[in-house]
Amino acid sequence: MRRLLTLAALLAAMPAAADGIVDNVNGLAPTADGRVVRFKALLIDKDGKVTRLVPPGEEPPKLSRKQLKANAGKPLYDWRIDMGGKTLLPGFIDAHGHVMGLGFGVLSLDLSAARSLNEAKAMTMAYIAANPDRKWILGRGWNQEVWGLGRFPTAADLDEVAQGRAIWLERADGHAGWANSVAMREAGVTASTASPAGGRIEKAGGAPAGVFVDAAMQLIEKALPQPLSKERDAAFLEAQNVLLANGVTAVADMGTSLDDWLSYRRMADIGALRVRIMAYAAGVETASRIGGKGPTPWLYNDRLRMGGVKIYGDGALGSRGAALKAPYADAPGEKGLLFLNDTQLQNQMSRAAMDNFQIAVHAIGDRANAQALDAIQVLSETYTGDRRWRIEHAQVVDPADLKSFGKFGTIASMQPTHATSDRTMAEARLGPARLAGAYAWTSMLANGAKLAFGSDFPVEKPDPWAGWAAAYTRTDTAGQPAGGWRPEEAVTREQAWWAFTGGAAYAGFAETRFGNLAPGQRADFVIVDRDPLAGEAAAMRGTRVEQTWIGGERAWARTGAAR
Repeated sequence: MRRLLTLAALLAAMPAAADGIVDNVNGLAPTADGRVVRFKALLIDKDGKVTRLVPPGEEPPKLSRKQLKANAGKPLYDWRIDMGGKTLLPGFIDAHGHVMGLGFGVLSLDLSAARSLNEAKAMTMAYIAANPDRKWILGRGWNQEVWGLGRFPTAADLDEVAQGRAIWLERADGHAGWANSVAMREAGVTASTASPAGGRIEKAGGAPAGVFVDAAMQLIEKALPQPLSKERDAAFLEAQNVLLANGVTAVADMGTSLDDWLSYRRMADIGALRVRIMAYAAGVETASRIGGKGPTPWLYNDRLRMGGVKIYGDGALGSRGAALKAPYADAPGEKGLLFLNDTQLQNQMSRAAMDNFQIAVHAIGDRANAQALDAIQVLSETYTGDRRWRIEHAQVVDPADLKSFGKFGTIASMQPTHATSDRTMAEARLGPARLAGAYAWTSMLANGAKLAFGSDFPVEKPDPWAGWAAAYTRTDTAGQPAGGWRPEEAVTREQAWWAFTGGAAYAGFAETRFGNLAPGQRADFVIVDRDPLAGEAAAMRGTRVEQTWIGGERAWARTGAAR
């Protein structure tokens, strides 16, 4: 019932089929060169586009009495809203997220709050009790590093609470999964099952221990029950509500499947798609099935486009799947996993580029980043023009490779909260001598790269305020470590803001459509309870979104906030 009400509320949002003005605001917007534009009113046309920002000290345009008479008494604006001096900001753009993953995460078992293995087991038991009819228990969010476990969890740990159910739980980073014995039996995984290329089965005494890393996750996932279309649509609505509540008006959806795309189209066809989605297909084949011989046009008034392809280069640091040039400091026998060899990666990228799809390569370890940068250099000889090659995450880069990010228009699509949540784990995985190119935002800019910031939700929360604060302080929500972790890599407050707005739009070839409230752009903005530039980072993190507007329409409002 709650999801039906949410859909009804979306469909009843105020239309923008007339010229209007959002007046009496403390308007703030970043620019690419680090300035802040201030304005007191926002003028919007009947198409939901910005026509003008009215600066402080200047009154909004009005018709004279003579003009009013000539205009049959009709005012200049068909509607006007007085915001009472509240702060108005451009909507945030999350440059790397997983929309359906976020939605299904809301509807499944969430272990992100578990601080120990015992807590995770207790939460699993409670979820099973609340869902007695489910044969498979699905969820995500566990992190053995947070638990201080010193090892991966095992199938036996879950068997203690499973009550005969099959259980499959993704790690927080989405690059490992935790199965119990029933799940492995249902999937046909035995001691003789080999680890696939690009994946690893954790073993104990020669038998699968219960954790499957990267490509090995598919061994279990092939046995999972597939959600129905109505369940996918419900998951989308849940995700959209979370995004709008956080002030996120557009997102680059990394790894869009055909089923995801169909859900977005179904929602858009009934007017329920509000957030803008820049879709990057899960592989070349999926892109071709959706877009044919190239990207789709912008659909539904710039709300949806399939414009790129997401390709995985390696795994994640937390599960030791990130491909490193040298062994892990805390696991000398391991160097992580490359998903593709050099030829295979270049082949996949070439197939996408020849049809003019933008390419986004997931690369976390320094070896994977070097491989992706080398591939970009090779392909740039053939595929010229404005390609905007993207490397997603770019978490650990050999300092010698940083200069390559400034070549060929490569974009570093990075997630500031990864640095604050990963720092102790990264120090353990890499050792202090190899941190120089880790989470290196300032070094990226210094070497000519363009930054696009996101959260990688649901790995991290889709909270742009936390990401913005982390980017210029290099501290977590508790203000730790004092002075910031490797503070020389902090960007300025304005640089971080641009990376979450105009920079993220540029990274998705959307800078002429939305992202910075310039005249002619879509009127995507948020009304918040404070000026984020007026206080310290702690105050910024506490910012509450009161209203979220997309295309001149109010798409979301907090209960109790002025409407």
